[in-house]
Amino acid sequence: MPFPTAFTGRALALALTLTIALPAAHAADGAAPPDHGRDRDREGVAIALDEREIRTAGIATTAVTPETGDLELSLPGTVAIPPQQLRVVAAPAGGLVETVLVATDESVTAGQPIVKLRSPDLVEAQRQYLAALSDEALAADRLRRTRLLWEGRVTPERELRVAETEAAHARSRLDERSQILALMEMSDAEIEALRTTRKIASAVTVHAPISGTIVSRNANPGQRVEPAAALLSIAALDPLWLNLQVPATRLSAVTVGSRVILPAYGVEGRIIRIGRTVDAATQSAVAVAEINSAGGTVRPGLAVAATLRIGQNGLPQWSVPATAVVRHRDRAWVFVREETGFRAKPVQVVAERTATTSIRGRLSPGDQVADRGIVALLSELAAADQD
Repeated sequence: MPFPTAFTGRALALALTLTIALPAAHAADGAAPPDHGRDRDREGVAIALDEREIRTAGIATTAVTPETGDLELSLPGTVAIPPQQLRVVAAPAGGLVETVLVATDESVTAGQPIVKLRSPDLVEAQRQYLAALSDEALAADRLRRTRLLWEGRVTPERELRVAETEAAHARSRLDERSQILALMEMSDAEIEALRTTRKIASAVTVHAPISGTIVSRNANPGQRVEPAAALLSIAALDPLWLNLQVPATRLSAVTVGSRVILPAYGVEGRIIRIGRTVDAATQSAVAVAEINSAGGTVRPGLAVAATLRIGQNGLPQWSVPATAVVRHRDRAWVFVREETGFRAKPVQVVAERTATTSIRGRLSPGDQVADRGIVALLSELAAADQD
């Protein structure tokens, strides 16, 4: 292969191609290239070059540096409320909002009154409850009299069974009406008062289901609402979630339990879940960390810069110049110096910085990798794919 023609021609052609193609998005570094065997992934691709060709192409090398300890990856994130800590307070019945007793961002305790409603639906539900109460009393009295007659052998057993069935149905209807009143926010004491006094109330007070903070208010005094309409949202704001946008190329380095730090707030947390899908527009996935609120300093909706600590997990890790890592066929590669030239080896990019890149791969202490003249080597790697 005459060096001045074929080798240089491929290098120049590839340089023009890279000028156009490099801004395009790339897939995860850990994905296996199609139609290539495992031997190539493990051993790499040999590129035969003599010393004259290496000098002419301007190829220079530097030694890989073993890395120890955790790496830090800076990622953008947004603070969010864990869904299990959020409660939406709905209208127990249709009606008119009479009073809203709390404001947005106000702290409340479980059981605290928060909204008063005046509701025709509540009036009708109480009327039906009282009717069911009367029916149950009549059915119970009829059963008592029928049982006395049956015991005196005045009435047949069939009539006793009919009376027992009617009494059971009446009790079921009364229980049903009692449950409806409970769903309409009437307490056991209020239902008992209705049973004894038979005085119907036209208003109902809605209470906070949990202790927390009012994060949104959908109802205002004088507003008419339908049954189950959202009135307020209450959330417990400690702990919180931090949704981190992790590039797809870095997902393989993130694990559940990895440490997350918010330097600006002095808050630390742990990754609790990693997204299984990648956003097509941003080519990133969401990793969720659980953090504390630092006494209310960290708040939902806050956009933050987070530092993710990436452990080595027992795998060898290396630091190389940022210019030593190239991407070809959806993989990251480095070119390792050998006696006969270079060997292109696939690697996994763990973290990227301005001057250096942290990688994992089949390297050894003392290995020399090319960090200049990369275009010429990349052209040879591309040519090897055509063989």
